[in-house]
Amino acid sequence: MHFDEIFGLAAARNGGEAALEAKLTRPLPPKELSELAEDRWLATITKSVFQAGFNWKVIEAKWEGFEAAFDGFDVGRCAFMDDVKFDALLQDARIVRNGTKIATVRDNAAFLMGLRDQGGAGQVLGGWPSTDYVGLLDLLKRDGSRLGGTTGQYAMRFCGRDSFILSRDVTARLIAEGVVDKPPTSKKAMAAVQAAFNTWMEQSGRSLTEISRVLAMSL
Repeated sequence: MHFDEIFGLAAARNGGEAALEAKLTRPLPPKELSELAEDRWLATITKSVFQAGFNWKVIEAKWEGFEAAFDGFDVGRCAFMDDVKFDALLQDARIVRNGTKIATVRDNAAFLMGLRDQGGAGQVLGGWPSTDYVGLLDLLKRDGSRLGGTTGQYAMRFCGRDSFILSRDVTARLIAEGVVDKPPTSKKAMAAVQAAFNTWMEQSGRSLTEISRVLAMSL
């Protein structure tokens, strides 16, 4: 189906084209994204990791405590967190005391530090081509900690970079369009998803973020 038809379905279900446009989120401009501070990438990645499989409202309510406990997500300090600091965090009531997820802060800080010789997080994560977004997701899954599945997808969306999220509704539309026959996990299926999004970007001139939202609201 041409993207215009999918947009029409979504508009019909959401009060018309103007109402649908008002509900669409758009990615940050490339320059603004490239200048996003390293600690904000780590903070947003961390929030997405802690929200995965948990009540998002609880994490949001505690977030000021997270910022304080993790030293404002200073990447250097988090990457070199010692056992004394780690053990203290396990007892820190300001955060959700999940040892496995606390460890991801150290690991993901090290991951971000490793991007510095390529220009930094803003250049690498923010500047990754949208036409190969699945390649970025592979990077996050391979080199990041607990950033596979939709966790990495949400992290990129919340950082403001162009992204799609394979939510239940988006996946249902992809299945309805014959792009995949079940939730995509294999490289072949993800390549098919990317190809479909690339086609819709060409047809519409819209971002991955907008297209993803339209697909979700088309059901």
